[in-house]
Amino acid sequence: MSGPVIKALPAEERPRERLARYGAESLSNSELMAIVLRTGTTDLSALDLAKLLLAKFESLPNLAAASLQELCAVRGVGKTKAIQLLAAFELGKRLQTARLTEDQPLSSPQEVAGFLMPRLRFLDQEHFLTLHLNTKNRLLSMETISIGTLDASLVHPREVFKAAIRQSSASLILAHNHPSGDPRPSQEDIKLTHRLKESGELLGIPILDHVIIGDHKYYSMKEEGLI
Repeated sequence: MSGPVIKALPAEERPRERLARYGAESLSNSELMAIVLRTGTTDLSALDLAKLLLAKFESLPNLAAASLQELCAVRGVGKTKAIQLLAAFELGKRLQTARLTEDQPLSSPQEVAGFLMPRLRFLDQEHFLTLHLNTKNRLLSMETISIGTLDASLVHPREVFKAAIRQSSASLILAHNHPSGDPRPSQEDIKLTHRLKESGELLGIPILDHVIIGDHKYYSMKEEGLI
């Protein structure tokens, strides 16, 4: 006996039909996810599966931060549906930053934090990034230098400035996240920043700031007088 399907719902209650008639903004999180998932399982409709995922991860941000393996571990999801979800969430993150990369300068720590927060605040490992700027403080590119516990052995000046030299970057902004949610820097964070700042001065590529992303909070070493 087959399980419930969305087609069994009245037309006005089906997510796709509701989106076409009322617009995407009128749909709930679970309805939007059901459209991405497309199909359910033998005993769950796509809408039921979407609700199950939201309940399992407790919130949409937690779900967006889940890995492929974590999603696949949920009954009824499988690799294909997990990949569809990951792709949808990644597009959302990129959309939040697309306009900034095209025309808006990164002229303050608040703007840097706003740019990075969607990408970094839910990660469960530290990611160290460099933002490459032109002479007008517009973003040329963003490079991931290391993933894991932040220390000098993982973040070497050679790796930090290699891409900067190749792209003729006028300046850099350093950034990383604290999975604990507390953005205050460790002594290792401060030491590494000073080391990279000295290297940048020698190369003529100044380090403008080091922004640490926490949970809805950030720490700017420039604002705090540490750089």
